[in-house]
Amino acid sequence: MYDTILVATDGSDSANRAVDQALDLASTFDADLHGISVVDTRRYGDSMLSDSDSVISDLKARAEEILTDVGIRADVDVTTTVRRGRPHEEIGSYADSIDADLIVLGNRGLGGSGEIGSTAERVVRYLDRPVLTA
Repeated sequence: MYDTILVATDGSDSANRAVDQALDLASTFDADLHGISVVDTRRYGDSMLSDSDSVISDLKARAEEILTDVGIRADVDVTTTVRRGRPHEEIGSYADSIDADLIVLGNRGLGGSGEIGSTAERVVRYLDRPVLTA
């Protein structure tokens, strides 16, 4: 049913639930698993951070740690990537490049409001691929 699964994570609680779901699905369907974490500098004021290589480097390092944790938790091989930009656009672009059969992500990210998060909403609304939110 699924040959290639993409899980997007920002390290939030709901993203961790999504990772658990993606790991189970990849194991069940013997699917290739890809993980992506997007450094969204707009969240912190991209124009202010554009000249701050150390801050961006720290954000990328944190994203790499999050993806390393995904690999440690997995009983399948995980291909990971860190991207910088608008999360839903980067998730969509990467999903296209690997021809993902399914995208798995948390229903809200680090913002943590009670409603569906903006990234999850945009992925569900604008990407032409099956999406599972957790």
